[in-house]
This record gives sequence, structure tokens and C-alpha cells, in this order.
Amino acid sequence: MPKMKSNRGAVKSFKKTASGKFKRRKAYKSHILSSKTTKRKRQLRKATMLSKANHKKVKLMIQ
Repeated sequence: MPKMKSNRGAVKSFKKTASGKFKRRKAYKSHILSSKTTKRKRQLRKATMLSKANHKKVKLMIQ
């Protein structure tokens, strides 16, 4: 049986940390930024951790 292919979109979107968690970018930061406040845009810059509920799915997509 051939090897499973990893999901290339997921590989580019999530980064595994040393502790085994996944880092992700926040949504709503790509366009129509004029209607969003400076504070909101600043907070969207920071990366955040993936929720525990999605860990298993992302792990499968990345390997």
C-alpha cells in the first residue's frame, strides 16, 4: 500500500511546537481592513495555539 500524502495546505498553515502543540494564524486579517479598528488588527497579528478539539485532525493532515 502506498504512503499517505500530507495535506500541503495544512502543512503551510500549522506549525508544530517543541511541546507538541500546533501554532496557527488568526483569521480575518486578509482584506477589508479599513473597517476594522487598529486594536483589532494589532491583536490579529499574533499567532495563537490550536484548540485541543482539532489536534487529532491536524496531526493526521500533517503527517
